[in-house]
Amino acid sequence: MSQPINEPILGYVPGSSERFALMEEMDRQMSEVVEIPCIINGEAVYTGVTTTQVIPHDHGHVIANVHLAGRAEMEAACDAAVQAQQDWIDIGLEGRCAVFERCADLLAGDWRMRVNAATMLNQSKTAFQAEIDAACELIDFWRFNCHYARGFHDDFQPLISPEGVQNSTEIRPLEGFVLAITPFNFTSIAANLPSAPAIVGCTSVWKPSRNSYHSNYVLMQLMMEAGLPAGVINFLPGSGAEITEIALANPDFAGLHFTGSTATFQGLWQEIGLALPNLRSYPRIVGETGGKDFVVAHPDCDHRGLLVAPWSFIVTARPPASSEGLLILLPLDRRVRLFWRAELLRDRW
Repeated sequence: MSQPINEPILGYVPGSSERFALMEEMDRQMSEVVEIPCIINGEAVYTGVTTTQVIPHDHGHVIANVHLAGRAEMEAACDAAVQAQQDWIDIGLEGRCAVFERCADLLAGDWRMRVNAATMLNQSKTAFQAEIDAACELIDFWRFNCHYARGFHDDFQPLISPEGVQNSTEIRPLEGFVLAITPFNFTSIAANLPSAPAIVGCTSVWKPSRNSYHSNYVLMQLMMEAGLPAGVINFLPGSGAEITEIALANPDFAGLHFTGSTATFQGLWQEIGLALPNLRSYPRIVGETGGKDFVVAHPDCDHRGLLVAPWSFIVTARPPASSEGLLILLPLDRRVRLFWRAELLRDRW
């Protein structure tokens, strides 16, 4: 079993072909307003109940009209995921890996600039930030996830069988659908949360963040282009609270895959606990939340850089799982003045 390698990072230096291609694609996307539907059982569903998606650094520029899922669409998506699972299991691990390895190949090739441009416009990332997130990290997710999944069967077999007995472990998917609730500022994580369970035979209902519908929809289109069967991943822009309520009311709810705030995750965990009597199985709950970053400042550092860099990171790059706090460590005689200036800077932003 050959091991994948990390996707090389393109530089986008002045005069490079990738820089020209990215700028051309950004101009194309900025010249149109995309109609983003729900994707349920492989079909585009335009509900007529819409919200706009704007460029964060140019709020007057609308790049998409997003059709929001209502109760009927949410229920249909859950049912579609349940109905699609047996055929998806029957494809086998190699068949499922082939789909997502094609996703990786498409993203590394013709779709790279489309996904990067959508991420830059939808989430105000720089070319480098989009490249290492939406392209390289997601390509690596898909390739390495398939690589690791292929090893599960052998890796988890019992080490000992008594004489006359053959012990073995069968690796099985969850019986039901996974609800994937994804963050706004990492395009790669947004696509990984519904697709990682799919590699091992689960099906997903994907609730994208309100602030990244556009880039996430482009990746949904990419996965369909790669041959993802209908119903395996269902794309549902809409209310997180309502989607959660409807998913937990379905007896076939089998798991939650989440990245976001600690408070939201704790609330979801509590709701799942209350729903247990009506569910067919004990759901698996996987979430990434909480955390604090530390910045150590030298006494002779660039004070403005100390203030601007962390706030820029918060706004454009930090994952929601790490957004609870930022601690700047610096000499005591400068602490109060710098933090006061930081508060002023934050208020302006």
